[in-house]
Amino acid sequence: MVNNGGKASSGDIYEEPLSPAALLFQAPNFNCHIIAIMGCKTSINPSVIKEGLQHTLIKHPRFSSKLVVQGRKKKWTRTTVNVENHVIVPELDPKMENPDQFIEDYISYITTNPMDYSKPLWEVHLLNVKTSDAEAVAVFRIHHSIGDGASLISLLLACTRKTSDPEALPTIPVQKRGGSSTATAGWFCWWLLLAIWTAIRLIWNTIADLVTFLATVLFLKDTENPLKGGPGVELVPKRFVYRTIGLDDIKLVKNAMNMTINDVILGLTQAALSRYLHRRYAGDKAMQNGGAKRESNNTPPKNLRLRAAILVNLRPTTGIQALADMMAKESKGGWGNWIGYILLPFTIALQNDPLDYIRVAKATIDRRKHSLEAFCTFSTAKFVLYTFGAKVAAAIAHRVLSNTTMAFSNVVGPLEEISFYGHPMAYLAPSVYGHPHALTIHFQSYVNKVTFCVAVDPNVIPDPHLLCKDIEESLKVIKDCVVERGLIEDDAAQV
Repeated sequence: MVNNGGKASSGDIYEEPLSPAALLFQAPNFNCHIIAIMGCKTSINPSVIKEGLQHTLIKHPRFSSKLVVQGRKKKWTRTTVNVENHVIVPELDPKMENPDQFIEDYISYITTNPMDYSKPLWEVHLLNVKTSDAEAVAVFRIHHSIGDGASLISLLLACTRKTSDPEALPTIPVQKRGGSSTATAGWFCWWLLLAIWTAIRLIWNTIADLVTFLATVLFLKDTENPLKGGPGVELVPKRFVYRTIGLDDIKLVKNAMNMTINDVILGLTQAALSRYLHRRYAGDKAMQNGGAKRESNNTPPKNLRLRAAILVNLRPTTGIQALADMMAKESKGGWGNWIGYILLPFTIALQNDPLDYIRVAKATIDRRKHSLEAFCTFSTAKFVLYTFGAKVAAAIAHRVLSNTTMAFSNVVGPLEEISFYGHPMAYLAPSVYGHPHALTIHFQSYVNKVTFCVAVDPNVIPDPHLLCKDIEESLKVIKDCVVERGLIEDDAAQV
């Protein structure tokens, strides 16, 4: 990676050293960027977008600061932003033969171009071409050193307004916490015993997870499988494929099984990966055997270790209103990368009962909820960054991700339709590239639907569209199973 960001000029009015986490994402072997694909229900007016950015996003210090290298030190330096240099509007043929394929190729292409370090590290591409699910597409590319993914997506949403009320910010649901209740002395004793048992479980689970994490740093690798990338996978151009599924279908399964949306999404992802891997193993074995069918050997190995690295945002939740105020006041407030790791094991098996995918997922998630793995890995990474520097921290992070198979995340979005500077949004599909994984899956909810984006190394996963189809089909099979067993009311089945 070349980052020649220039030297501070007399016009620069603000300087701030890069945080340790920002330095981590500037390391040559951990040069990560965030992609956000936004579908619009109308054609995009570039002039309106540029004016909107000028009055919102550019007012945020990170989006109006370039990275300046002075010897061995790197700093954010405020500079005058020319919005024309950040908004790319290519001339496109509106009657092109396959616009969906063009969008996919275009996004993959821009990820091969390095960022220009002579200006702030972000850009937006406006593609006025009608696809199967949008009238036009905007593609944001933002360097990960500017901030963590959750904060950056929230910042973009803070630039939007409700379509029904152009002055109102979107509503983002927040996780509810259980309240306290009045207890008698007897109940207090039981509560105390439960608290002690919970603390013991928490400590034990955290120690077990940290031992596994340390083993992953040193030697513990996932089983070689058709989804796992090899050395240098972070440098290979990725392909981004996205699809939309119904949030109501997910909620139907959630309510019927008394689980969470996260449980259902993880469960259907496990189901899809199981379908995909069994098909890939069967195909690979058939090719190795000259096309001979040997069903007994055409399955994934027993005790297949396949884990997803999940980056958890540990910063206290910043509301949309707070982010909007932050831009209005040109303040960065509580900003930066506060992220910890969780290594989540995926169970790869063809279940006789489709609902078992959800049950297994819930057990996995519940186990991780009773652990401080994310906080401990964040604290450890911070210690390593301050003590040994970004190169050592980047090498450790790179090794952890290289020894796992994929990255996974699920982000909640607005509850009502929103507009991006007057352009009604059809969907939002975020993703990331530059880390050593051949597969990354992100889920993003919006109103009554969920868009998932699959980012792949095409040399490892040549058929990402088939994997997307497996995710869609897995949800359908699980939903149909719930309905057929009468686990929901008849009127709910029509949602």
